[in-house]
Amino acid sequence: MSHPGEITRRQLLHRIGMTALVAGPGAGLLSACATGGSDEPATPTASSGAATSPKNPFGVDAKKPLKVTIFSGGYGDAYARELHEELYKKAFPGVTVEHNATQQIGTQLRPLFVSGDVPDVVNNSGPEGLDLVALAAQGHLADLTALFDAPSVDDPAKKVRDTVTPAVIDNAKIDGKDLVLNYTVSHRGLWYNARLFADKGWTPPKTWAEFTALGETAKAEGIHLFAYPGQKGPYYQLWNALYTAAKIGGNQVIIDIDNLVDNAWNVAAVKQAVAAWVHIQAKYSDKSYFGLDHTQTQVKHLQNKLLFYPVGSWIENEMAKDKPAGFEYAIAPIPDLTAADAMPYGAIQVGVGENFFVSAKGKNPQGGLEYLRIMLSKEGARGFTEKTLNLTVVNGAAEGLALTPALKSAARAQDAAGQNIITDARFEGWYKQLFDYGTEQINVVMAGRITPDEFCARMQARADKIKKDTSVPKQTRSQ
Repeated sequence: MSHPGEITRRQLLHRIGMTALVAGPGAGLLSACATGGSDEPATPTASSGAATSPKNPFGVDAKKPLKVTIFSGGYGDAYARELHEELYKKAFPGVTVEHNATQQIGTQLRPLFVSGDVPDVVNNSGPEGLDLVALAAQGHLADLTALFDAPSVDDPAKKVRDTVTPAVIDNAKIDGKDLVLNYTVSHRGLWYNARLFADKGWTPPKTWAEFTALGETAKAEGIHLFAYPGQKGPYYQLWNALYTAAKIGGNQVIIDIDNLVDNAWNVAAVKQAVAAWVHIQAKYSDKSYFGLDHTQTQVKHLQNKLLFYPVGSWIENEMAKDKPAGFEYAIAPIPDLTAADAMPYGAIQVGVGENFFVSAKGKNPQGGLEYLRIMLSKEGARGFTEKTLNLTVVNGAAEGLALTPALKSAARAQDAAGQNIITDARFEGWYKQLFDYGTEQINVVMAGRITPDEFCARMQARADKIKKDTSVPKQTRSQ
């Protein structure tokens, strides 16, 4: 299986239809669910009885309502209510769309997957996202091959798969089947206020020595160098530590963790990365942030009470209502930790995210597939960018749009990174138990209650337990 991190900068930019930009938020495959049943993933067909055509390739019956559940996090849900659902209604006059928005995907939907009264389309994101591997094993995820092979809304001569960045297809697979649609392109790194840096005459540090020196300068002015939300959002720091480990030892560090390779968590690169951030937390941050959620921490960031925040490019839209006029989001790469880092300064994490799926056992899977096809139209994708300030995976959809400073910053970072793209950690979607344990333990080690070596040992022990558990479906990747 290929990986979005291996897409070259030029491929990614051209396939999204831009010459100097690619950005967008994303929340990875965060998950949590166990359900009954044991069916193979289903391939919805035109069983609705409606006729098929290039404009209605799945045979959608307008008499059937469509149920849509959206994670109302950083993107909100206006893009679904005011755009995608309206486009669906326009395509099928008289159809009813039942809209549900929540930040508690798992809490709300888990009982429905047990009872069978499931939404047709789910935007599965946030800290309570459903376990996609478990859902796939129980036959709840519709096969999206028909979607990718369907004629595109904009040009029936083209298949949908030919209108999106190939990373969409690469990351759609669970056990070799196309089951998940990732809709956005995201950049993750250390976000800061470019306006503050300009006013102070500071520049983003390129080495760890420069990073800590800036920490001393900021401390003298009553500003923390770094912070992350210890309550709702500690996985931001788990990502950050893993990306730092990959920068030190190369992407194979994360690939081995994903593949449950023996002692993958105990390699020197992981221990170095965790130790480095524990030191930053102890000397240049504040333990009070362990009691804050992501929004509270992000407000403090907007107040210039901390310099760097480890997050993705969805941050600008998420904080649009709170962002003061003097704050300008920009992304900085992780500084070089050692002179021998495997990846040079400028390496950042870029990938597709914000996953959607169609419920195979829903009442209207044909409508679900068509809804996703409409999302993947240029009108659907362009409108999403306009409403959320983030880009999608649809080629050419963002051409001509005015770009925010954050998106321009992400463009420059992407351009500077070239092929030095840090891979994402897929175990967060593959092994829910391991990822959840990691988000707990990163707080424990960052608070100084255990050592970095103990953190790595605990993570390895949990990974070994999952590896030996024959009831847990195993996934592998080669790059």
